[in-house]
Amino acid sequence: MDVLWAPWRLNYILGPKPDECVFCIPEDGAEDEDRYILARGKHCFVIMNKFPYNNGHLMVTPYRHVSNLLDLSEEESQDCMLWLRHCTAVLEKAFSPQGINMGLNLGEAAGSGIAQHMHFQIVPRWNGDASFMAVFGETTVIPEHLSSTYNRLRPLFDAITS
Repeated sequence: MDVLWAPWRLNYILGPKPDECVFCIPEDGAEDEDRYILARGKHCFVIMNKFPYNNGHLMVTPYRHVSNLLDLSEEESQDCMLWLRHCTAVLEKAFSPQGINMGLNLGEAAGSGIAQHMHFQIVPRWNGDASFMAVFGETTVIPEHLSSTYNRLRPLFDAITS
C-alpha cells in the first residue's frame, strides 16, 4: 500500500479558520515566509496556495480587498498581468511544466473558495498528472513539501525584483 504524505492538510482540517481575510496581508513583509508570499509588486503579490492542486500552485492577489475584476484600477490590473507573466517564467524555469492552467473564479458560484478577495490561480501541469489517484481516488498527490517548493521558488522571484 502506498502512503500519501500531506502534513499541511491536517492543520487546515483541524485548525481554527481565520475570521480575517487570508489575502489581506501586513505591509511590512515580516510574515512573508510563514504565509508563503514569494513576491510583492506595486499593487499585488504572489503567494503559494497552502492547499495546492499541484506542486508550484501560485496565486496573484491584489493588495486591495476587492471581489470583482471590474473593481481593480487600471494600474492594479496591469500589475496583476505583469505578475502572472513573472509566475509563468518562474514556473517554467523551476519545474519545466508541459502546460500551465491560469484562472480567475469570480464569486462563490464560479468556484471561488475565497470569493471576497479575488485572486488569480496559476497551476503548473504535466501530461498524465491527472492520474488514477485524481480520477478514481479523488486524491491529489503533491510530491514536495510546501517549504521546499517555497525555498526553490523564492530566489527566482527575488531575481525579478532586484
